[in-house]
Amino acid sequence: MYNKIILAGNLTRDVEVRYTQSGSAIGNTAIATSRKFKSATGEQKEEVLFVDLTFFGRTAEIANQYLRKGSKVLVDGRLKLDQWTAQDGSKRSKHSVTVENLQMLGSKDDAQSGGYNNAPAGDTYAQPAPSQTAPQAAPQQEQASNIPEIDINEDEIPF
Repeated sequence: MYNKIILAGNLTRDVEVRYTQSGSAIGNTAIATSRKFKSATGEQKEEVLFVDLTFFGRTAEIANQYLRKGSKVLVDGRLKLDQWTAQDGSKRSKHSVTVENLQMLGSKDDAQSGGYNNAPAGDTYAQPAPSQTAPQAAPQQEQASNIPEIDINEDEIPF
């Protein structure tokens, strides 16, 4: 099966970074994307979609350092379904994206106004891909596949 998603849009909030006990960075934010279309009546409409993003490792640290609310980005990654039971007993779920590659899309004007803290526009940051040909790659592959699960505190969920 194939699970790949590509999104371009603006961040809806600053990147929040937390660290696991082993020292790995995990960053969370959300992206807003939109599309414009004509309705059946010929009226111009706009549809906006908000999707949560999760970054890991060095990509999370770079996103936290250079990106701010409103920053334009292009991300690709895997779609993930999060499910939990709310305090009232109802079952909840939402889709999110685990980011594998990040590209900053802003201009130098955005960087000077604080959008990227003077990061060069168009830079791409990706999770290191484990090499399948090098014999030393086995520990890296094992480490990359051991991304820690995070316990979600229901009090932190905004809805």
